Amino acid sequence: MITVTEEARKELEAYFADKEKTPVRVYLAPGGCGGPRLALALDEPGEDDETAEDNDLTFCINKELAQKVGAVTITLTYMGFVVESEIPLPNSGGGCSSCCGGCGSSGGCN
Repeated sequence: MITVTEEARKELEAYFADKEKTPVRVYLAPGGCGGPRLALALDEPGEDDETAEDNDLTFCINKELAQKVGAVTITLTYMGFVVESEIPLPNSGGGCSSCCGGCGSSGGCN
């Protein structure tokens, strides 16, 4: 199940206002210190995908990934779209602070 907040839906509709609406894929993107994260891309669904409709928007996600993450919520923040999962993704790095000084820091672990 994919849920889109009102703000995120408005932003997507504004993006597609002068374009042909294409499906939006939820996918697993590699992460930095914090590990993998869910992200969005424009892509056509394949046979290994499930799809969801939200008004005139179509979303797709790999069936196996959908089972692993559970329900997905797409929100909009001041930094852009955020894709959150019901079941947390494994976090191999523990977040930016685990980089011995945080992201953008030139300091190493002591």
